Amino acid sequence: MNILLIAPSSGKWRNVGRARLFNGKTFRFSLLSLLTVAAETPAGHEIRIVDEQFDDIPWDDPVDLVGITCMTALAPRAYAIADAFRARQVPVVLGGMHPTFCLEEALQHADAVVAGDAEGVWPRVVEDARGGRLRGVYRADRPADLAGLRQPPVHLLKKGRYSTWAAEATRGCPHSCGFCAVSAFHQHQHRRRPVDEVTRAVAAIPSRFFIFVDDNLTADRDYALRLFQSLAPLHKRWITQSSLEIADDEDFVQAAADAGCVGVFVGIETFSDTNLSSVQKTCNRTGEYQKKIRLLHRHGIGVEAGVVFGFDQDDPTVFARTLEQLDELEIDMVQVSIFTPLPGTRQYELTRERITDRDWAHYDFHHVVFEPKKMSAEALQAGHDWVTREFYRPWRIARRLARMIQRPRGLSVLPFAAAINLAYYGRIRRWGIRGWNPAREMERDQESRPWSAGPAPSVANL
Repeated sequence: MNILLIAPSSGKWRNVGRARLFNGKTFRFSLLSLLTVAAETPAGHEIRIVDEQFDDIPWDDPVDLVGITCMTALAPRAYAIADAFRARQVPVVLGGMHPTFCLEEALQHADAVVAGDAEGVWPRVVEDARGGRLRGVYRADRPADLAGLRQPPVHLLKKGRYSTWAAEATRGCPHSCGFCAVSAFHQHQHRRRPVDEVTRAVAAIPSRFFIFVDDNLTADRDYALRLFQSLAPLHKRWITQSSLEIADDEDFVQAAADAGCVGVFVGIETFSDTNLSSVQKTCNRTGEYQKKIRLLHRHGIGVEAGVVFGFDQDDPTVFARTLEQLDELEIDMVQVSIFTPLPGTRQYELTRERITDRDWAHYDFHHVVFEPKKMSAEALQAGHDWVTREFYRPWRIARRLARMIQRPRGLSVLPFAAAINLAYYGRIRRWGIRGWNPAREMERDQESRPWSAGPAPSVANL
């Protein structure tokens, strides 16, 4: 059979992706999910991978089976592609997080859905498709064993297409944060590949720099330490995702640095302990942010922080305060998000009655899809955009990069940090992200009211 595997793209990225500058390449890693599916495909079939961010879909080519993976924000485009192929009598299989959590919806657009991991399931899907009996939901009896994973067939990707190579050592996360679809998808389990297999896979990467796409590489400290010790002789450099628990132990941080870690993405989410408690993010303690981030910096590890606005305790003053705190922590990069109740998560159920937008394309962490408690939806959108623009102003980028050079191993971290900072700046310029500080608007409203309409001014202000 001729099998076509597709990674759909949003309309915005389909336009931007082919631009010469700011094309999203920095944020696009090699398509490890589709490469995993390709690796699981039995011998004797022709496979083609299409990344719609860069490629046109070959609508008229002879295809016997189409597989499409998607997260929630890309579900509408995935469904449109699936519907178009099915109209041509080509069977379609959907997989990924959104189809796994929304099975009935996904089955309206596909002949079958792979729920959860593809390992141990995809060969049966291919066999059923070849026999004309493809239908329904395919799900493994148990989570896939990561030992003995097949090597991803990277030759299926066009050379020079992606900014870096990707590797995988673990899957999932043991924490049960209420807003995290990744943890829910993996049933709050953290699975690990044998260290020697990971080391061989990393050694085979034809580049000195790569990224671990793991959701929380350091969740099992004993495993991570063994991995670091095994990677150190390779003298490669890499970035990954982790909780701030990585900085609980300085020797552990040193081991990560010795193994080549030059950057981590950590979800600090918010500077409010009340907000953290509301979503069961118990691994974070705001009072320890500064100490832990300084420890990472001392060992030459850059920090990209994930920050979320729209928690129930957030009011219009949260944006300026957060921007100031990010500056004080000397955060090197930040991913600014809007609280988004994704299907499959606990917060989706808790927020269901306040959801105002059911367009899945807006569930990209940059659109307001629900009614906040302590500000308007317009204020939340404006504040998110404003912090994004302010953090990536050229003078702030220049200050961060200059400061980084003064740190240990600063020149090793600089290329990665500069690329991310400039890529975010490019997004802001290309998409015209501006926003405003809602707190100033609130202050102006208060100043315009006569004293009789509100509380009397305090003595301190007289």
